Amino acid sequence: MNWVAALPMYNVTPAIAADWRVLLDHVHRRLQSWLDARGDSLAVVEPEASLQEFWRRDDLLLSQTCGYPLVRVLAGRVQLVATPVFTVDGCEGGDYHSVLVARTAAKVTSLAQCRGLRVAYNTPDSNSGMNLLRSAVAPLADGQPFFASVIETGGHLASLQALQDDRADVAAIDCVSFAFVLDHLPDLARGLVEIGTTGSAPGLPLIASKRVPPEGIDALLCALSDAIAHDRPLAKRLKLNGFARRPLDDYASILEIEMDAVKRGYPRLA
Repeated sequence: MNWVAALPMYNVTPAIAADWRVLLDHVHRRLQSWLDARGDSLAVVEPEASLQEFWRRDDLLLSQTCGYPLVRVLAGRVQLVATPVFTVDGCEGGDYHSVLVARTAAKVTSLAQCRGLRVAYNTPDSNSGMNLLRSAVAPLADGQPFFASVIETGGHLASLQALQDDRADVAAIDCVSFAFVLDHLPDLARGLVEIGTTGSAPGLPLIASKRVPPEGIDALLCALSDAIAHDRPLAKRLKLNGFARRPLDDYASILEIEMDAVKRGYPRLA
């Protein structure tokens, strides 16, 4: 099998994207004997099609997705390899949350005060940008529209830019992405204030095709752990503290978050 791999989810800047590729290069070298024994190869690639299509590839050895598509469109179609454990606050054990940010000019200090404001979110299939935000708003909305307007931006950086451009007032940003922004793109956070956090959920999972055998999954986890143990500067730049092997059932909580909002009469951001 000619396998492919890509880690596309936290490429906040070109430099960080290059570091994720270095991590994959480390993993590749550590998997070489396993690949050779099978007569297989591995190419680190840039996904050319949509990520949804890339994640469904039969030749996918390693990638990263969001927990929301994992339990919806990818359910039964991929394997869970591991969950990265980041050094960002709230990411212990492989969990994460979203940071609620608002324009300072909006003069709000809590999500409850955002009623009637404009919200930006990245994509409908995002747990951090949409699902967790919807869950946080649902108890406040009483089944009624909460925001004056809702705009889809396509990504967390674009949502922050929408706040900077005065096209929106509030957004929910993946806490890992926001930590990278504060370090590398501080202008995107200038003039913004953190007004809270959402609830927690299992972090963005590393996945593989169902065609990867069990020993391949074990080899991947060992290669990932070994890579950051032997390149601590890289691990520090990527804010990686390790990888947790969590059961797939943990991610069912993301669907429970969705269903709770639906039961509260708030099935979509509005």
